[in-house]
Amino acid sequence: MPSQKEVMRDIFVVGLRDAHALEHQALALMNRQVDRLANYPEIEARLRSHIEETHGQVERIEEILASLDESHSSIKDAGLAVAGNLAAIGHVFAGDEIIKNSFANHAFENFEVASYTGLITLAEDGGFTSAITGLKQSLGEEQAMAEFVLSGIPDITRKFVARRAAGETASH
Repeated sequence: MPSQKEVMRDIFVVGLRDAHALEHQALALMNRQVDRLANYPEIEARLRSHIEETHGQVERIEEILASLDESHSSIKDAGLAVAGNLAAIGHVFAGDEIIKNSFANHAFENFEVASYTGLITLAEDGGFTSAITGLKQSLGEEQAMAEFVLSGIPDITRKFVARRAAGETASH
C-alpha cells in the first residue's frame, strides 16, 4: 500500500500534467481569438500579453515536472489543444462572438485559478517547496487575467451594442 507521501506525489504529478495540458488549451483558445479582435484592440493587447505569460507558465510547469524526474503528457496536451481550437471555432459563428468569448474566457481563467490553487496546496502539504513560488506566480497571472476579463465585460457589451446599432461589425 502506498504511503500518503507517495499518493500526494502521484496526485501532484497528475495535476501538473493536467495544468500543462490546460495551458496548451488556453494557448489554442487565445491564438484563435487574438486575430479576430480588430474592433477590440484593448482585448487583443491583453490577450497577446497573456499568451506570453502562458508560455512562461508552461515552462514553469515543465521545470517542476523535470525536478520530479517526470514529463508532461503529449497526449493530454494535444487533446486539450484540439478542444481549445474547437471551442474557439464554435464562437466564430455566433453573432455576438466577442461577448461569448468574454464569458468563456472568464470561466476558463477561473478554472485555471482553481487548478493552481489545488497544485499549491499539494506542493505545500507534500513538501514540494521548490514548486511553490512558480505556481504562485502562475496563480497571480491567472487571477489578474480573470479580473481583467470580468471587469471588461460591461465595456465590451456596451461597445458591441453601439457598433451593432451603428451598423458596424461588432462581433469581433
